[in-house]
Amino acid sequence: MSKWFDESLERIKKATGTRTQVQLAEILNIRQSSISDAKRRSSIPAEWFIKLYRTHGLNPEWLSDGIEPVYLKPGKGKIAADQILSETTAQYGQVQSRGRIVPVSSMAGEDAGAEVWKPQQVSELSIPETYYRSSLVVLKAEGSSMEPSVRRDAFVGIDDSQKRLMAGDIYAIHVPYQGVVIRRVFFDPENSRFILRPDDSQHPEQYIPVENHEKHVVGRVVWVMQEL
Repeated sequence: MSKWFDESLERIKKATGTRTQVQLAEILNIRQSSISDAKRRSSIPAEWFIKLYRTHGLNPEWLSDGIEPVYLKPGKGKIAADQILSETTAQYGQVQSRGRIVPVSSMAGEDAGAEVWKPQQVSELSIPETYYRSSLVVLKAEGSSMEPSVRRDAFVGIDDSQKRLMAGDIYAIHVPYQGVVIRRVFFDPENSRFILRPDDSQHPEQYIPVENHEKHVVGRVVWVMQEL
């Protein structure tokens, strides 16, 4: 029974990209002690399988017994189990960490005209585990205003816990009735505002007031995946 438990737990960890009990507890939204209890009993609660089906679309039979397909939930990408379980070799022969599937939102979000931007999933993306963080929001870039730094159709990783604006850094900013824009941010003390500057000078600058600017900031851009 312990062998079954170890193999099942390993599939759960690899499919979710978790390495520690703390990370797994966060994914399952349970206490870390619950994982220790499960290990002691060599038994995985059925609620774990249900949660992982709902949150990740994972097939409970694959998690439990390794029976493919990996995914069941509609809209989730179906990939072979051995693709999840294997590690891939990155450039220069370095071992790259296992991937994780994350939701991708449109820049418009649920309602572009709303005062507070909320993501609306339009697709999914497999990213290296090292790219993931619990505060990650992934957008698909629209337009060419930030080329060549961020090209049209690039996938943009945003840390929504980093809302403090630092001059010259790239942020995702919510502009009402337009949605999210990706811009370099600069402070304009003379006019008490922040300048949202595109990398492509053919596109106009935009501005947000210093007062209550936090409500406009979705987060700081931490990585970009795009074709060169």
